Amino acid sequence: MSELDINKVLTQMRIMRDQARSTALPADDAADFGALLKASIDKVNETQQHANKLAEAFESGTTDVSLSEVMISLEKASLSFQAMVQVRNKLVEAYKDVMNMPM
Repeated sequence: MSELDINKVLTQMRIMRDQARSTALPADDAADFGALLKASIDKVNETQQHANKLAEAFESGTTDVSLSEVMISLEKASLSFQAMVQVRNKLVEAYKDVMNMPM
């Protein structure tokens, strides 16, 4: 990997970090949990679709898509999906715990 590729990857990582910081949860307790969860799921779906489009473009021979971009986007999609599954598992576990509480 050349120095130019490394700098490009580092720049992308910094942009993603700044985006993550700017989408922090609001401080008020009145945030709609359902809307927040749906937005998170939609973001994971969007990430996966973007990764698939990049992979298809690379496979079709498009010259403006590099292998490193495809691999990074596929890995981001995979990690975001795994995180979503873990959140789902914790929510199901919490629901079961609440349902098993004695009244």
